[in-house]
Amino acid sequence: MRKEMVNVPTEDGVADAYLVVPDGGGPGVILFMDAFGLRPRLEEMAETIAARGYAVLVPNLLYRGGPLPKIDMADLADASKREALFGRIMPLIGALDTAAITRDAAKYIDFLHAQDGVEAGPVVITGYCMGGTNALRVIEALPDRVKAIASFHGGRLATDQPDSPHLAVGNITGEVYFGHADNDHSMSVDQIKVLEAALDEAGVTYRSELYEGATHGFTMSDTAAYNAAGEQRHWENLFALLERTR
Repeated sequence: MRKEMVNVPTEDGVADAYLVVPDGGGPGVILFMDAFGLRPRLEEMAETIAARGYAVLVPNLLYRGGPLPKIDMADLADASKREALFGRIMPLIGALDTAAITRDAAKYIDFLHAQDGVEAGPVVITGYCMGGTNALRVIEALPDRVKAIASFHGGRLATDQPDSPHLAVGNITGEVYFGHADNDHSMSVDQIKVLEAALDEAGVTYRSELYEGATHGFTMSDTAAYNAAGEQRHWENLFALLERTR
């Protein structure tokens, strides 16, 4: 298995990223990170996917602010340190609109396909927290290049804003999966219903499930939100999606 840090040229700069290509190669998967950036947990997750025979790229979605510093996840328990961290990253998250993530995603896909051993054809994106939101935006904007997405504890998928992701689901031609966190302030039960209604009306092939007892961020074993049962369920559903769309 080839594992390395790489630099991905984009229209707006260079994104640092983690690349994992299994022996023998495989189809392309892009992992869209949560707000806390590239770190050992995401590398571990990428390697778990690659072990199933997929080539995985994990880009720093917030590269416009420069490479994110290595975060000691234990600092999140310290209110002052947590406030300083979010003070830096929230403006970067807010600036990552549909146009920006679409430009970036096209370059991420180009880069992944240019690697030895990566099969040609549309990719799958799996996204976490803000990564899940942006995965939905990308499959809507690039339906010919993204054949499926999985969004886990993605937030703000259906809002009252004119650019809400749920308003463009009619563009989707592939398959989508949503694993929602229970009691998630960023994606309430009412918002889930709005999203599902839009997907139904558009005739999208999808599954949308609520992970009872799992809070926002439940897949991330390096945070206090981690839920072991939820993580295991997430892997089962992600691997099932990857196999269905391989």
